[in-house]
Amino acid sequence: MNARQHGTADPRHRATLRWIVAIATVTLLFDGYDLVVYGTVVPVLLRDPSQLGPLTPGQAGALGSYALIGVMVGALIAGAIGDHIGRRRVMLVNIAWFSIGMGLSSFATDLTVFGFLRFFTGIGVGALVATVGALIAEFAPPHRRNFYNAVVYSGVPAGGVLAAVLALLASDAVGWRGLFLFGALPLVVLLPLALLRLPESPKWLLARGHTAQALEVSRRTGVPLPGTTPDTASDISGDVTTGSTPARTKVGFPALATRRYALPTLLLGLMSFTGLLLTYGLNTWLPEIMGRGGYGKSYSLVFLLTLNGGAIVGGLIASRAADRIGPQRLVATTFVLAAASLALLTLRLPLGALLPLVAVAGVGTLGTQVLIYGYVSHYYDTVARAAGVAWCAGFGRLGGIGGPVIGGALLGAGLPPMYAFYVFAGVAVIGAVVTVFVPRRSTEPATAPATPAPAPLASGGASVLAHE
Repeated sequence: MNARQHGTADPRHRATLRWIVAIATVTLLFDGYDLVVYGTVVPVLLRDPSQLGPLTPGQAGALGSYALIGVMVGALIAGAIGDHIGRRRVMLVNIAWFSIGMGLSSFATDLTVFGFLRFFTGIGVGALVATVGALIAEFAPPHRRNFYNAVVYSGVPAGGVLAAVLALLASDAVGWRGLFLFGALPLVVLLPLALLRLPESPKWLLARGHTAQALEVSRRTGVPLPGTTPDTASDISGDVTTGSTPARTKVGFPALATRRYALPTLLLGLMSFTGLLLTYGLNTWLPEIMGRGGYGKSYSLVFLLTLNGGAIVGGLIASRAADRIGPQRLVATTFVLAAASLALLTLRLPLGALLPLVAVAGVGTLGTQVLIYGYVSHYYDTVARAAGVAWCAGFGRLGGIGGPVIGGALLGAGLPPMYAFYVFAGVAVIGAVVTVFVPRRSTEPATAPATPAPAPLASGGASVLAHE
């Protein structure tokens, strides 16, 4: 990418941004791989009791939900500590965490151990999903945040595609244990690279009162701080006194309960809930619904690849528009696109017309969730950003758990399978309505500081971040 594409002219910032986007994207690619690979091995586990013991479909569904529960827990934990200990530490710890969980899962010999390890792995996945949005928001240029966020979060559906393709091509050679062991690869490849190339956010350092460190990281990485530039930061660093977050300023989850953020946090959480309900509901049941609709099980992989591929391509295109006109209108629009495409999928259409609709449904479901993460990470200030993204990832995960349950209940009730599309379309309409009512982002501080905040950076670094 050239300077125009990056949205920043400083070569240090461009280089830093390239590394951060690459590391974060690969991290979420393996997160997506972890969340999807289980579904690819369920048929083997159901057929062969020698692997983990006798397994019923109900038990298999429960095992699948353990990872999602872990994701919810991990996201909320990351939100509780991420605004206090920093983005870099959360990223490094949880790259190792989920890699170890994946590796150990490949050696499990019974259902209890395997279920625990799925939950354990999900904690690391959730922490990373919740932290990456805050990281990108604080390194990307403001007018390109939605695009870079979409690039990074597209790693999740790309990981799902990778899991499906590897299961198709390599499962006979390496078995299900080999597929899980592959998910541990970031421990030896990605973690060392992140240790070397992933800096702490200078905006977070400044917000937490580590002014000297913030100025040094700003100078080294080219990431500008409020009220200065990387080059002037190095010149004035000797004159800057180390500040601290004002005593009355609430940090992390407490900030979400303030008058400024309480209502938006509720609505943004509901947006994420509906987005993830649609994402996991369709990823779980789309092949079965279409199979029962007469399209044949041989198309199941094609439908999933089209759904996820549409989410990747469409999400990137929509993110560019979101940077120009704002993410709120784009999210509402993509929810409407999801509702329309899902309703049209109930018609008896030829495959050539069906696949484009599935791709549009991918944009309106998985792609919408990518846009939501970008919207949320930009909505909150630095002192509450990790908590805000974590809340939406954690609370939204309840929708991710509920989506497969709703789809299963509808199919189990004996209703025509296409009725599930009408229900999911209704959920998308609800998501659009909720999005419209999110208040516009305020420029006022989340909590009034104990003393008046001086404007210049040299007078107190942390205070500037409230107006980021």
